[in-house]
Amino acid sequence: MLSLKEQIEKFQKEINEFNVATAADIENYRIRFLGAKGIVKQLLAEMKNVAPELKKDAGQLLNSFKQYAENKIASVKEIQVQEKSVPKIDFSLPATPLPIGTRHPLKIMENNIVNIFEKIGFSVATGPEIEDDWHNFTSLNMPANHTARDMQDTFYVAQNPDWVLRTHTSSVQARILETQSLPVRVICPGRVYRNETISARAHCFFHQCEGLYVDKNVSFADLKQTLYYFVTEMFGADTKVRFRPSYFPFTEPSAEMDISCTVCGGKGCNLCKHSGWVEILGCGMVHPNMLRNFNIDPEVYSGFAFGMGVERMTQIKYQINDLRLYSQNDVRFLRQFQSI
Repeated sequence: MLSLKEQIEKFQKEINEFNVATAADIENYRIRFLGAKGIVKQLLAEMKNVAPELKKDAGQLLNSFKQYAENKIASVKEIQVQEKSVPKIDFSLPATPLPIGTRHPLKIMENNIVNIFEKIGFSVATGPEIEDDWHNFTSLNMPANHTARDMQDTFYVAQNPDWVLRTHTSSVQARILETQSLPVRVICPGRVYRNETISARAHCFFHQCEGLYVDKNVSFADLKQTLYYFVTEMFGADTKVRFRPSYFPFTEPSAEMDISCTVCGGKGCNLCKHSGWVEILGCGMVHPNMLRNFNIDPEVYSGFAFGMGVERMTQIKYQINDLRLYSQNDVRFLRQFQSI
């Protein structure tokens, strides 16, 4: 007759070879080893025939065997739970379609403007949207009592007259002249703020792209040729251009630039108010006082500057008639620019 230890070794081998895959296999295994008439119960019943001095060792062997048999079922059930929790993936199925996104129309236009000027040597410059009075006003030939400050309704930060939400990206030009050596040729895109009533034609924040070129012997002819190139690239070679005298405190002489209406071709429509012309930007030669504010000798250096509203350019290019559409996040409006 086999000893208890030999019987346990024999049944452990049987446990290892017992195939437990389905629920029926698990039940058969339970009945065979852990049931009321199972092998574990039968071996425990043999304890009464064990000599007293061997009962301790025999009890340890039987407890270990019982634990061994129970672990077999526990491990199988755990594997089955894990397999059920992992979703089955059919890799032959087509992928879930993802909606196609798009850049915002203002960003599309800003990128187009920047790319055109980068082709002729302009680099991109940016600056803070919260500005001090010096960079936003005073250094741009607008001292504290200058009437030009009334041209812009300003947001002041915490009622502090020395800190404002910038009213134009000309403040970036000021920082460039303050920190970089000449010559400079930069395009400055960014968001600006003015305390205006929101309507179809105005908003309290909008976007600008301003340009600055300062070097020796820069002339108004250079400014005009640069802007002719920009208009040709943006609106086509057949677009007509005209300059009208204007006033800006940081340029002298100053001008506003119009182009022939891109909708009616100059015949007259709602976009051009039946004039045939659409204003797109302001420009001029950098004022000598502004150069002196940055210790630049206006007798040696000269320069030109220009600035355009990105919303205005987008309105002309894509015939958008309400500025509020840009900031309402209406997906019906934004989806129209997926192919651009």
